[in-house]
Amino acid sequence: MVKIGNIELPDFPLLLAPMEDVSDPPFRAVCKANGADLMYTEFISSEGLIRDAAKSVQKLDIFEYERPIGIQLFGSDIETMGECARIATRANPDLIDINYGCPVKNVACRGAGAALLQDIPKMVKMTEAVVKATHLPVTVKTRLGWDDNTRNVEEVAERLQDIGIQALTIHGRTRVQMYKGSADWTLIGRIKDNDRIKIPIFGNGDIDTPEKALEYKNRYGVDGVMIGRASIGYPWIFDEIKHFVRTGEHRTPPTIADRVAVCRQHLDFSIRWKGEITGLFEMRRHYTNYFKGLPDFKPYRQRLVTTNTYLETRAVLDEVADRYAEAYV
Repeated sequence: MVKIGNIELPDFPLLLAPMEDVSDPPFRAVCKANGADLMYTEFISSEGLIRDAAKSVQKLDIFEYERPIGIQLFGSDIETMGECARIATRANPDLIDINYGCPVKNVACRGAGAALLQDIPKMVKMTEAVVKATHLPVTVKTRLGWDDNTRNVEEVAERLQDIGIQALTIHGRTRVQMYKGSADWTLIGRIKDNDRIKIPIFGNGDIDTPEKALEYKNRYGVDGVMIGRASIGYPWIFDEIKHFVRTGEHRTPPTIADRVAVCRQHLDFSIRWKGEITGLFEMRRHYTNYFKGLPDFKPYRQRLVTTNTYLETRAVLDEVADRYAEAYV
């Protein structure tokens, strides 16, 4: 068993990464149903939350079946982050997570996300402010460092543990790397081997097959792994990894009927949560991933991303199920 404060997780838990414009409640619902052990909201701007911006406030929506779930915050101002932790705590998540890993320009160049890797003293003060502002466990997600000359995550791990974080997730790239090249888990393993480190250490980056999850578990000794891009359009990755770790065997891949069924569930939740117009629009980014690899799928995708009603979309999905049923059972 892995514990984050009073949260009990199974051995080698699988975490769903917080992903902007992806890991909203509809997406989290299908990942939870397919084996995710701990999930996070999309990251929430502390400035937006203080301003009561509608988009930021909506991201606080969590549902009982999602538990355990964390709300992830990012920002550049220490006092604002503390206040946002208090606001997020009132939404009643199971934990608060701080994003010190986002590499995108409109976050990092405003002094938030991975930018804090250039100012460890400020990172420590900000984390301490969040820890003091909530009774919930506080966790952190970060990267190896800003660039190859400042791979300072070992120092980060010790200092943040010392001021009270309850778990640390490390993405095996620097900020400068963005998502290019291969993730390097060497420092993640070194932190896990550090006798000073008592909190759970989760690895993140390039886990896209059951074999890789088990290999990295054994090689680096991490307490669990966080999965991001590999779950988009493929929530079955969580159950597939669990089955492989437990048995050494692969699960049967999802059939076309499975793919359509889960896509429909995702669509239905999206519409219930956001309304038909927004729900349909925001589902459009997912169809290519749900049906990746299907030959001659482009005409169906074109119709799915241009239909304007729920019934039309369901009808196209029914056609997809019928068209590919025999070849992809």
